[in-house]
Amino acid sequence: MNKLNVVILISGYGSNLKNIINYNKKKEININITCVISDNANANGLKIAREENIETCLIDNKKELGQELDKILANKKMDLIVLAGFMKILPPNIIQKYFGKILNIHPSLLPKYPGLNTHEQVIKNNESEHGATVHFVTEKLDGGPLIIQGKIKIKNTDTIKCLKEKVHKIEYEIYPIAINWFQKGLIKQEKNFFIFKNKRIDKPIEHILG
Repeated sequence: MNKLNVVILISGYGSNLKNIINYNKKKEININITCVISDNANANGLKIAREENIETCLIDNKKELGQELDKILANKKMDLIVLAGFMKILPPNIIQKYFGKILNIHPSLLPKYPGLNTHEQVIKNNESEHGATVHFVTEKLDGGPLIIQGKIKIKNTDTIKCLKEKVHKIEYEIYPIAINWFQKGLIKQEKNFFIFKNKRIDKPIEHILG
């Protein structure tokens, strides 16, 4: 089976990027990371990529994000775009051009709590569960077809910092699974739902955490 050519977009520390690299080294996924792109010149994820001899690209003009990204992506060998802590909203031209080829990971049990500050919101609203979701990207913020989720029970003693750490661990488990499914052709996007093993799935697959 041919390797999947992947471009990864980051903005910050790059922990999901590092995790994906590690899974690839262990051959638990089979990808070729052709480029890591960031909108932040100081992103630690760029350092991680360079240490692994992965090409990096910087978005210089954030006001022209759509044009900048389009230029970069047009020159890269790419089957899949992976958003791994990319803190900018993808412009419509990119989403339309690469429809069905963009994955994102979000730190909540979507459709609950799209956007920012998810951990604060679940504590404020006394939620009993929290987690992370991998989804296809559409023009609706965090509103694309939900692929896989991992859940945890919230304890009375959980703080924002504690929840953030727990949810990161979930992300590290479920993102490689979704990438692996895509690489094997098990999932694809159709309009606002996704297909898993040739069957339409209307709600995310729940991952039992290891």
